[in-house]
Amino acid sequence: MKSGRTLVNLAQELQRQLQTKKDLVVPSQLVRHSTGDSGGTHLVIEENGGPVRYGVTPLARRQLAEKLKIPFAYFERMREEQPVLLDHNVNAWLQSDDDRRMLRTLDGKVRAVLSDRYRRLDNFDLAESVLPILRQLPEVQFESVELTDTRMYLKCVTPRLNYEMAPGDVVQAGVVISNSEVGQGTLSVQPLLFRLVCRNGLIAADRSLRKTHVGRTLDTEDESVQVYQDDTLRADDKAFFLKVRDVVQAAVSDATFRQTAQKLQRTLKIPLTGDPVKTVEVLAQRYTLSDAERCGVLRHLIAEADLSGYGLVNAVTHFSEEVEDYDRATEFEALGGKLIELSAPEWKGLAEAA
Repeated sequence: MKSGRTLVNLAQELQRQLQTKKDLVVPSQLVRHSTGDSGGTHLVIEENGGPVRYGVTPLARRQLAEKLKIPFAYFERMREEQPVLLDHNVNAWLQSDDDRRMLRTLDGKVRAVLSDRYRRLDNFDLAESVLPILRQLPEVQFESVELTDTRMYLKCVTPRLNYEMAPGDVVQAGVVISNSEVGQGTLSVQPLLFRLVCRNGLIAADRSLRKTHVGRTLDTEDESVQVYQDDTLRADDKAFFLKVRDVVQAAVSDATFRQTAQKLQRTLKIPLTGDPVKTVEVLAQRYTLSDAERCGVLRHLIAEADLSGYGLVNAVTHFSEEVEDYDRATEFEALGGKLIELSAPEWKGLAEAA
């Protein structure tokens, strides 16, 4: 499992962000786009005290282009080659748009351009609610926590529950909680299998809780900018966070853990009878892996010398430790969970590739 930051560092960064982030619900006509000579983009927003200039992150640029139905590749080409044309296009569409947008800002930059129906479930409130729940798990160990530009992750294991895949090969029960404040996915709670021999993490696809970030429109007849501080919607989240407690307990229950572990164990009986190179190529095509990722998975499969479905699953999850981007590394842990859910015909397509 890819390592992240410490819990103390996570708490410090969440507290810091709490002090510097601000959300605005803005009529599109009150937003103006500006591109600098170096290609940096800004949104100038007419707030109550006058125009305020915010930088724009790459993710927010992509979301803005999507909202205005401008192909992102063309958006970026204009930004780099014809910034005046970009500003003209964006501002023309903003002025003709009757929609209201939620703009999420952090450190003076717009980090997300979202619908005014976007339901905030913030990382600080989530951590404040679920960390005490996680600490109540028997002998809990926080194996990896991280805060990326797009998501927060809490991955922990309880050694009390363990299952022997084969002699000397033990997995333990765990849980993964993740959330995005910028529209890059739902809040989710998922079971985790932690393999001791190589410290691989596998995120199970079933029995998960997912909470979308869509709510009611933030109704107002005021045509000015609405600024929402972080405590405005916090009370509404508390009832939902109480549900998280029950789902966490279910994710590390003996029944859920054994069911997931047994699915993984069944892959021991799936021999890879075809060409392992072709098997990994089929895997890469099916799950859109890059050439470097395909080579990395193949290298682990060969190095671990286990030409079975189990060996392929562990090659995928072990490779995640090498992936530089934490979000992408977590996707490889989740890919391991997808593989143990494959039907017999789907496994046959992988195992017999030639």
